[in-house]
Amino acid sequence: MYIIKQLRRKKNISQSELGKEIGVSLRTIQLYERKDANIPIKNLTKIAEYFGLTIAELYMHEVNDMGEAYTKKQPFTKQGSVFYPLDYGKYLVMAPLVLVEWQKKYVKSLSKEGMQNPFQAGFVIDFLADEPHRVFEISGDSMNDGSLDAIPNKAFVLGLEMKKESLGRGNETFWNQPYILVCFDRIICKQLTGFNKQSKSIQCHNLNTSPEYQDFELSLDEVLQVFKVVKKQL
Repeated sequence: MYIIKQLRRKKNISQSELGKEIGVSLRTIQLYERKDANIPIKNLTKIAEYFGLTIAELYMHEVNDMGEAYTKKQPFTKQGSVFYPLDYGKYLVMAPLVLVEWQKKYVKSLSKEGMQNPFQAGFVIDFLADEPHRVFEISGDSMNDGSLDAIPNKAFVLGLEMKKESLGRGNETFWNQPYILVCFDRIICKQLTGFNKQSKSIQCHNLNTSPEYQDFELSLDEVLQVFKVVKKQL
């Protein structure tokens, strides 16, 4: 995040000093100061607190410095996310973040009322949608082939929920795109390539061509939620 560099310079401290304050190395701070850096939520919280900000305020400073000016309109909540209007019809969305260690709790929460997710992550989006947004931390490198489309281990992806039944309608525009699949026993990120009408299964493809990552079919009955990946932070 560029804003970390700006705040650090205003406070007149070095990267090494900031690293010591939050308990990470100089190299880690250098990585954190890059655009779209994927910063673990516990360290992002420490950084925000060090500069006297909330995580949402940290993201607001970031988008302002990147030229996505905050319009001063009141933020609003929709489907569990907080939206901050920006210029040119854009929004900063602070969406619930599902960390890897929270995946089982998230799945259980789908059948319970009132269970709150304490984490959020921010993305700038170009349009509003009626469906819920969620951010997921990726586990593993099955979607990492080193290309621009790669989604590596520990990346954050912003997903827009869609009805899983729509995948069975044969719409060609759905395929060859990454999705988050929330299943009874796991949450996975895969590229979907088609639908098998006979078995009522979706065809899941791994970008990583290593032999340990095999493509497979997954029954829609095993899927609780489907999120189309609309943005990512590496």
